[in-house]
Formats: sequence, structure tokens, C-alpha cells
Amino acid sequence: MKQLILLSVFSAAFIMNVNAQNKKAQDQKAIKDMCGCYDVTFKFAETFQYAKDSTYLPSPTKHDKAMEWVELLEDENNKIVLQHLLIVGPPQNQMIVKHWRQDWEFENTKLYQYDHDNKWKFVSLPKEQVKGQWTQRVFQVDDSPRYEGSATWVHVDGKSYWENTSDAPLPRREETVRSDYNVTGRTNRHEITANGWIHDQDNTKLIREDGKSDVIMAEEKGHNTYVKVDDSKCKAAQDYWKENDEKWAVVRQKWDEVFARDKDLVLEEKVDNKVLFKYIMDDENYKTSAQINPVIDAFVK
Repeated sequence: MKQLILLSVFSAAFIMNVNAQNKKAQDQKAIKDMCGCYDVTFKFAETFQYAKDSTYLPSPTKHDKAMEWVELLEDENNKIVLQHLLIVGPPQNQMIVKHWRQDWEFENTKLYQYDHDNKWKFVSLPKEQVKGQWTQRVFQVDDSPRYEGSATWVHVDGKSYWENTSDAPLPRREETVRSDYNVTGRTNRHEITANGWIHDQDNTKLIREDGKSDVIMAEEKGHNTYVKVDDSKCKAAQDYWKENDEKWAVVRQKWDEVFARDKDLVLEEKVDNKVLFKYIMDDENYKTSAQINPVIDAFVK
């Protein structure tokens, strides 16, 4: 009888382990399904305004289209890295813009949570809280941090999606024109579809000051669709990455050293009246670690 009980316990544990491995494989496939060449639509609209100022003007509704290549940079058991490259201009004169990057890490316990005004708080989570979850880290065009959060990939009714809410700096489309709020509360949903994927956003525009409760200024809906096209249409981006991947590996390595300090992070907005991406995106003058590392160090307080 005792042997039967032990066998049952062993069998149950074995089945649970197999199911967990199958689930993880589904997660990995969903993440890597975001790679490839895409026709992309970007749509954003303010949905509700709460500002008490009668002169408040909402951000204009945004409709943009582009082509984007999503490169698989790392494919490890517990970490997957995707680099987005934006293709702009007509086919005969295309220009490549290194766009955002997303890192996915399985059962990660270390997070940098955005506070406000270029400050990120280092947070260590208990292992049981992140069991089976994936952390998505999103980085700026210069590979400095934006936001990150942990959640579970869901595979049900033929759908695969991941959803998380976390705070972030203002997106560049807002940062250059708005100064009346300083934090974006982002609910991001990544859903894999038959012809690509969807990046849905439900954002809250927040005013955050030390020692005060957050003030909600407005809410915003974002709906970005990625429709897969033949990889050959993104050849210019693929060629760009072959020429520049070593430079960006240096940038990532330097930032990894900064993040490995496991402490709160504060970044300068400008150094010598110049923002970080203006330095780092200069492929002519910033290629090597000797050129890149001192610049990043200058921005880290």
C-alpha cells in the first residue's frame, strides 16, 4: 500500500513537471512568434480626460504606418531577446532606425520599476510570486531602461497572450510635446494572431510628485498591429543589423553591468546639453567600448 502511495505521488509529480515543460515551450514559441518582418500600424487616442484645467487640450489622435523587422538576438532556455528595427522611407531610399528592444526572462526575481523623473527602483520579488511567469523588459532606442513587469503567458481558446501593468516614462511621441504629466501607467497586452501579433495598450497619464498621491490626468488607448509579410521586404534592416550588431552588443554589455549593481538607478536627462540617444545613435563616432562606456557612465548618477 505504501509503495502504491509513493508511486502515485511520483507519477503526479512527473505529470506536473511534464505539463510545466510543455507550458514553457508554448510560452517560448509565442515570444519567438513576434520575430520577422511586419507591416505595422500604430494607433493612439485619448479616451478620457480628468484635468481640472479648463484649457486642457488632449493629445491628437495618432495613426501611423511603418515596416519593422524584429530580430531574434538571444534564444536561451530562460531568456529570449528581440530587437525591433524600424524601416522608414521609400523602397529605393530606405533608412533604418534602431527601435525598441524587448527581453523576456523566465521566473525572474529582479526588477527595475520606474518611479518618475528618470528614476528606477530596484525590487527583488519572492520566487513563489514569479513561478511560471515571464518578465518582459523594454528598452529605449539607446538601450537604456523603459519599463518591465512579470506575468504569465496565457494559452486558452486558441489564443496566446501576456498582459501586465507597470509604470514607464513618457513615450517619445508625448515626451517632445507634453510636460504636464511625468509618468505613463501602462497596461500592455501582447497577443499572437494567425497573421502576426497585436500590441494593445491601456495607458494612464499620471502626475507623480514625491510625498503626494498620483493624479490621473487622462487615459489613452493604443492599438498596434503587426501583420507578417515576407522576410525579403525587410532586407535593408537585416543588412543594417549585420553591419552594426557588434556595436550594439557593446552597448548592451555596458548596460548589463549597470543593472547588475542591483540598486536604484537615476539617469541624467542631458549631458553637455545632449540626450543619451543622440550620442549612442551616432554610428560613426560611437562604436567601441572605449567610446561608448564613458558616455553611459556620464548619464548614470
